[in-house]
Amino acid sequence: MINSTDLKNGKTFIYYDKPFKVVNYSLIKMGRGAATVKLMVKNMETGTTQPLSLGTENKFDELITTKRRLQYLFKDATTATFMDPQTFDQVEVPVAVISEELPFVKEGDNVDLLFWNEKVLSIDIAPKVVLTVVETDPGVKGNTVSNLYKPAKLSNGIIIKVPLFINVGEEIRVDTRTSSYVERANK
Repeated sequence: MINSTDLKNGKTFIYYDKPFKVVNYSLIKMGRGAATVKLMVKNMETGTTQPLSLGTENKFDELITTKRRLQYLFKDATTATFMDPQTFDQVEVPVAVISEELPFVKEGDNVDLLFWNEKVLSIDIAPKVVLTVVETDPGVKGNTVSNLYKPAKLSNGIIIKVPLFINVGEEIRVDTRTSSYVERANK
């Protein structure tokens, strides 16, 4: 059992027989009154987020998941298809459930999928990945220490803000949790 005050960011738990992941946690204490735990949680089956307000005495079952390494094959408008490399069984996952992680997975990659009751809840990806800048405005010489940013399209199709000195063709390290620029990748 997990106490509501232990539901920090990233923690998973069962609430009304549904799997949830904490996106944002805050503990609010008002004077002599009881404290309240305010959460923003993501339903791991549907991908939707919702606010949740709990007392500090609430307890929840921990979400027990299993991990399976599968190969990412392709996706269409509604589902992404993965294959077990040993049995060649295919698993279809609704894109809405894994929409945050999927842009960081390339076709043919082997990835760990988290299962709960034979349902895929998420893809376990590295916190930082190296991607190539495929489209951006030309770099500005001398702006190596500024905090000004410009939009850049990466090899996985997402657009993020990068410093002015980044050019097309450069490899950069991206934080997969926030989809934000971290640094230039070492060559």
